[in-house]
Amino acid sequence: MSAPHPKYASNEGVIEAAQAALGDRLIAGGEHVGEIRLDVKREALPEAMRILRDTLAYQQLMEIAGVDYPERAERFEVVYMLLSVTKNHRLRVHVSTDETMPVPSVTGIWPVAGWLEREVYDMYGVLFDGNPDLRRILTDYGFRGHPQRKDFPLSGFVELRYSEEEKRVVYQPVKLAQDFRSFDFTSPWEGSDYVLPGDEKAPQAPGAPTPLKAEEVKK
Repeated sequence: MSAPHPKYASNEGVIEAAQAALGDRLIAGGEHVGEIRLDVKREALPEAMRILRDTLAYQQLMEIAGVDYPERAERFEVVYMLLSVTKNHRLRVHVSTDETMPVPSVTGIWPVAGWLEREVYDMYGVLFDGNPDLRRILTDYGFRGHPQRKDFPLSGFVELRYSEEEKRVVYQPVKLAQDFRSFDFTSPWEGSDYVLPGDEKAPQAPGAPTPLKAEEVKK
C-alpha cells in the first residue's frame, strides 16, 4: 500500500539547480544533516526569493528566524525557511547583516513576512527595509533593548509592577531582591562542617541525632 502523502524529495541536484537559477546572487550552497542551506547576498534577497518561488517552486515561506554571532563583523543572520508543496521539499536561505544595515523586506513576495520580520526586529533589532509596519510585536510598549541578543542582560533593563499609590502599572529600573549569595549544597542529612558567623554565640540546644550514613549502618 502506498503512503498517502507525497514522497519527500531528495536533496540530489538541488544545490546545482539553485546555483544555475540564482547565478551571482548566491554566495554559497551546502548540505548539512540532510538540510540544504543557501547563502544569498543581502541586496539580492528579494530577487533571489522570487526566483526560488517562481522558478524552483518553493511556494511557501514557513518561518523567518534570527541568529546572533557577536564575534562577527556582521553579527546577525536572518534565516528564511522555504517549502515546496509540489516537491515536498524544504531549504533554508541565509543572509547576514549588522545593527545598522537593513535587510530588504520580502513582504512583496509573501505578505506573511510582515509579521515574521517584526518578530526578528523585536527580538534581535534587525532592520527590514520596505516593511510597511516595522513595530515591536512581542515585547511591551517602551521596552528597551532586544531580548535575543547575546549581550542582553538576563534580568532586563526595566521591570514593571502595579503601584497601589498610583493605581496603575509603573516601570522602574531593575532592582534585584537580594545581593549575590554563596550557598552550601552539602546534603542537609549530613550537615555542614562549619559554623555560620554568629552561631558560635548561640546556645547549643540538643536536637535530633544525625542519621547514620549508609556505610555506618550495621548489616
